[in-house]
Amino acid sequence: MTRIGLAQLLSRPEAAEANRKASVDAAASLFEQGADIVLLPEMAVPWYTTDREALEPLAEALDGPTVGDWQAEAARHGGLVVGGLCERSGDDIYNTAVAVGSEGVVAHYRKLHLFDVEKHCFTPGDTGLSVVDTDYGTIGLCICYDLRFVEVVRVLALRGADLICVPTAWVRGFDRRQYREGELIAHAEGALVQANLSQVFIACTSQVGAGDGVELLGSSVVSDPYGRMAGGPLSTVREQLEVVDVDLSEARRAQARSELIQPRADRRTDVYGVLHEGEPL
Repeated sequence: MTRIGLAQLLSRPEAAEANRKASVDAAASLFEQGADIVLLPEMAVPWYTTDREALEPLAEALDGPTVGDWQAEAARHGGLVVGGLCERSGDDIYNTAVAVGSEGVVAHYRKLHLFDVEKHCFTPGDTGLSVVDTDYGTIGLCICYDLRFVEVVRVLALRGADLICVPTAWVRGFDRRQYREGELIAHAEGALVQANLSQVFIACTSQVGAGDGVELLGSSVVSDPYGRMAGGPLSTVREQLEVVDVDLSEARRAQARSELIQPRADRRTDVYGVLHEGEPL
């Protein structure tokens, strides 16, 4: 079994140092509860904002303090921290997710699909869609709005991901529904559907509460490869930590439901196909 720790937090505006500490404290708490992988939200550090001027002095390289602190916590507990931060590379800043182990960054992803005014703030991602083998299974990364593009999950699944970790900052206003506390939001429903269609575990941890001009919806979830809720949904209004037990080998079994029902093998790649970096999958 693999234990996934969901760290649903609110990274408060203008509080980068406090938010970094909160992310480390949440990771420590979840590791102490037995988590193998801790999943933090999108832009956990410094905070979720699209104010380029505010982010310019706070964006970090991957050898900066945030990754360093996450690495130290991962090393202390022998686990993996996955989280979102604002990354600087030259004159560009990226909405980035990293998976960090005891030896440093093991996976690095820059958000491909920038949402709304993120387009005026961040440089579009250029790291492609890769997966990495870890002690806990094969893991892929994407970020929030990327889940609205079915190709992302399908490519990661076809490249061998057992688990896709998705730091998010789900906001009100994209979908037209009204939500009550405890009700599954459409963003989370989409993760369940995608997991079922591509036979892969998907874990999403969202920011929650009143952010920098946005309402963040929480509702963090883990879906199994049949589209069933394996963990969550967490609160839509408050910060929350939860450890979820999953058997990642179930992703492989979900690809063949019976002798004649094999969703992965039944694809008609003679009629349609999926390409990644020019190679068929």
